[in-house]
Amino acid sequence: MSRVTPLLVAAALAAPASVASAAPTQVVGGQTSVALQFGLLEEVAGLALSGVSTEVISPGDIADSVAFSINSRDADDPTTFAYDSDDFLGTFSGSIAHTGSVFFNDASIEVGDFTIGFDAARAGSLGGEASGFFVASTAGIDATLFDIGNPTGLTASDTALVIDAPLLVSLEFSDILSSSGLSDGPLTGAQVGLAQVNADAVPVNAGDADGGDDSNGDDMDGGAGGGGGGGGGAAAVPSPTAAAAGLFGLGAVLLRRRRA
Repeated sequence: MSRVTPLLVAAALAAPASVASAAPTQVVGGQTSVALQFGLLEEVAGLALSGVSTEVISPGDIADSVAFSINSRDADDPTTFAYDSDDFLGTFSGSIAHTGSVFFNDASIEVGDFTIGFDAARAGSLGGEASGFFVASTAGIDATLFDIGNPTGLTASDTALVIDAPLLVSLEFSDILSSSGLSDGPLTGAQVGLAQVNADAVPVNAGDADGGDDSNGDDMDGGAGGGGGGGGGAAAVPSPTAAAAGLFGLGAVLLRRRRA
């Protein structure tokens, strides 16, 4: 099992990741919880939470959060993430796909079916704060929403993958908000929340491991990967208490450890 300190994680993720030819551990499920500063986003980005799709789980695994189920490996939009638990940083590949949408501004804006991917070109950007991992929306707005900051913790075992990290507004999302008149200026790199991914994993025979499906060309070794399943319709608006607490699940990941 790989247990990596924040300093080692940041240093290793700043370099391009090598794709494993055969990774013996595969992510097969779990959920990603996200706690964002909703009040800040409404103030500076003009995003007022109006509802979530029926697939969204509330509450999530961390305080004031909602969660998104990680798609299975045989879903229409599958999770393909795989790694060697003895050498996570040198072997990870693929992407983690989710299902569920969040709606803003009277449901006129949708983001959802989030994908966690890796792009080596993003590593070290945003003043050195970006890890290279990112969160992309594939429902409604089709764009990268967040860069995932340097993880504060990472545990990769044969049964679970846990990563804790901040969420930073991406250049792409900042440009969308600015060009649409929702924000008054650039927000690139602003920390707007934390994420926790709590992924279930299973060991497989090395010969059977797919190591992640890279047919898209946009998976962990270079870009966004596939998204989750259908977003579904908007559900009832969360309670004022929940909204005031700042929960909505744009993007993934403060990965919480699920002990086997």
